[in-house]
Amino acid sequence: RCAESARTIYGWADASDYATPFVTDESLRSQVVATIDLDASVDATTVSAVLRANDIVDTDSYRKLGRNQVRIALFPAIDPSDVAQLTRCIDHVVGELRSA
Repeated sequence: RCAESARTIYGWADASDYATPFVTDESLRSQVVATIDLDASVDATTVSAVLRANDIVDTDSYRKLGRNQVRIALFPAIDPSDVAQLTRCIDHVVGELRSA
């Protein structure tokens, strides 16, 4: 389950025009927690706040890194289809923010 979720989230970020995996070396990427950098045109704090307002929680970045990023849990208890749905939710939020 973790590996499937990791393939989903990293594949989404690699294909995105605004998101990239924080860890660039694929062999070193976590299969448990994915940290995804967002382009400067997208405010990660706002994205996380909108997600939270819609009951999607715990996507905030690591505060100590001070980067514009989201952090996604890929734990075994999380259904990989939920991770796929999260990517669609993030895309929707970013699309709405960009069009505002």
